[in-house]
Amino acid sequence: MAGISRRVLLGVPLAAGLPADAARAWAGGDDGVTIGWPSDVPSWDPNRRFVPDAQPIFKMVYDQPLDQDPRLNLVPSLIARWQLAPDARSLELELRDDVVFHDGTPMRSADLRWTFFGRIAAGHRVDTAHAWRMVSDIETPSATRAIMRFNSPAPTAPAWLAFLGSFVVPRDYMRKVGLAAFGARPVGSGPYRLAEYQPRARIVLERNDSYWGPKPALRRVTVEIMRDTATRAAAVQSGQVDLTISVPVREVERLARMPALAAELNPIARVILLQVRDDGGFADRDIRLAAHHAIDKKALSQAFYGAAAVPLSLPAPPDPQAHPDDFTFASDPNLAIQLLARSGHSAANPARIRMATTKGQFPADYDIARAIVAMWRQVGIAAELEVIDYARYFELNRANRLPEATLYAFDNATGDPEAYGGYLLNPNLPFSPWKDVALGRKATGLFDMADAAERLAGWQALNREAVEIGACIPLLQSVQTLVRRKALAYRPYGNGWVLPQTMEWV
Repeated sequence: MAGISRRVLLGVPLAAGLPADAARAWAGGDDGVTIGWPSDVPSWDPNRRFVPDAQPIFKMVYDQPLDQDPRLNLVPSLIARWQLAPDARSLELELRDDVVFHDGTPMRSADLRWTFFGRIAAGHRVDTAHAWRMVSDIETPSATRAIMRFNSPAPTAPAWLAFLGSFVVPRDYMRKVGLAAFGARPVGSGPYRLAEYQPRARIVLERNDSYWGPKPALRRVTVEIMRDTATRAAAVQSGQVDLTISVPVREVERLARMPALAAELNPIARVILLQVRDDGGFADRDIRLAAHHAIDKKALSQAFYGAAAVPLSLPAPPDPQAHPDDFTFASDPNLAIQLLARSGHSAANPARIRMATTKGQFPADYDIARAIVAMWRQVGIAAELEVIDYARYFELNRANRLPEATLYAFDNATGDPEAYGGYLLNPNLPFSPWKDVALGRKATGLFDMADAAERLAGWQALNREAVEIGACIPLLQSVQTLVRRKALAYRPYGNGWVLPQTMEWV
């Protein structure tokens, strides 16, 4: 793996610049950048669907009330100051007074109220209705002050103001043009505005020269939607794009040897896991646990990530907050065989399940899935593997139609344990294929807990119980593979954000 830059999670300095003798030719030109991206946005309504890989694109067009720095600390954005009440039942916010939407109208507290309360009350079908279900009202005593009121403790409310779907949209413009027209002609307050859009093919953004924050160095950003990993690797090698992500590690190794390119393996705050159902071929706990014990996670990391991906026993990165060191789930094929035998299964009479995976959505996803299927075959589990695309995954999950096991990289940019177990294991929310209500009741109780120490202990216990009953099968800490022109400086984030507004040619 010589020549490849590896960063430890949250240790993310600014990327190095270009050697003086390197070639100065790039796809985006001197004042632009072209990026190869694995998936399109689900729509241009940023509150509608929680799709992690759309977040960096949304963050170019829209702003969030709070932001995160590269080490995932909360920092001001549209909100200059915030104060959570000791009982976590209210959150006072002071907004900036110099923010202007792309249509020239100023951003005010009424827009924040519309985004996080008014749209939900109006019945808009937005995923923010789940994240902000505890909001009972948002008071707006002035144009730059707001008080969020919660019907139960909301200790993670500040974190959610910088997380999935929490982008402020203009109330008056959305009401005037309607939801369909807003999706066709989106208006935000972000550093770029949408100039051209070809669904599933290309996004072109132009710099917003009236932006309230730091002005981007690059005037134009072109996002080429390239679902296939080989296509993205070839595009960055040929100079068709200046930066791309989620290419196989073997391609990262090869491209790193090219003089004009830089390649990185960046551990990020995502977890690769098998999402699991509690019915069908996985109704039997012994079969679920056998499926987990049969997987050699160290071998997966070595084979597909050059050992850079940390094996996980719990559904959270290797952070003491949610993944204490005193719990280990062993790779043990012999134990898997014994568990299957108790249920009447063996290599000669295998337990039969279905498994889904994406192909090219994150590095080596399809290869990992095939390796797991092979490991299962050795102990007595026959898995029929199906490839689904990213959009299809969300469609099937919301309809409760995923198969018994689905390989997925679960995003949690906040790093807070609630956004792992609380959303992975709660059958009342549309993010979990696990529908047993017992874990859901425990998760719901933890959502309402204001005491920090008690809350953390509760999430640790819930994550452990989930693994011990086979409600989820954590595999590895996710690793972002990234290849770029050496001349392109960018700011890496511990959650995997790739933000063109931080880029420049050097």
